[in-house]
Amino acid sequence: MKNMIIASTSTVFGSGYLEYLLPTLKAHFKNVKTLLFIPYARPSGILYDAYTTIAKKAFAFIDINVEGIHEFKNPKNAIENAEAIFTGGGNTFELVNQLYKNDIFSIFKQVLENGTPYLGTSAGSNICGISMMNTNDMPIVYPPSFLTLGCIPFNINAHYLDPEKGSKHMGETRETRIKEFHVFNETPVLGLREGSWLQVSGDCIILKGNYSARLFQQNQEPLELESGVEVFV
Repeated sequence: MKNMIIASTSTVFGSGYLEYLLPTLKAHFKNVKTLLFIPYARPSGILYDAYTTIAKKAFAFIDINVEGIHEFKNPKNAIENAEAIFTGGGNTFELVNQLYKNDIFSIFKQVLENGTPYLGTSAGSNICGISMMNTNDMPIVYPPSFLTLGCIPFNINAHYLDPEKGSKHMGETRETRIKEFHVFNETPVLGLREGSWLQVSGDCIILKGNYSARLFQQNQEPLELESGVEVFV
């Protein structure tokens, strides 16, 4: 049975890395001694070792050791044997590219479906949906496919932003870009605001955090979902 936390972000304004989520993660990863970290998204081009060190410092607060998947000779075995898995944020194109390059999508999906506890933030949340097509990231590399894990029946738009009243910004809003997506695609999209996350238990998906989320479906008006509700599509 799936046991996942899918968060919009790793860091909210004014707090440290994963700090706002630590009480939830302590319960989520109860009895986990060592967690497998996937640093492939490399925010700002950071090296895998440096990114893994950031994760290690955060999880030390809840007494969990962290090992980077790049430290293993066989990444498939690392995922298959992991007590728990965390995929950090960064560039979704490069993350997906490396998951395909290392041929680990199939085993990754299998262990998550079987209940290995998982945390995804930002890009690590984007890969939980049907495809990565609603990422905000630049296409710095070209992965073999945009299809991702499909652990939830919709896509995630992480860091979802509402238009600011009085703003002089002339570019597209997130809502505009998602509407463009729905001209050609039927997949629902959840706009997940900063500080919000999804708690996935089996097929039950609950919105958590202090903020609402926006659910976009093709040929329908967006729905505002309040924190605490189950997400249906």
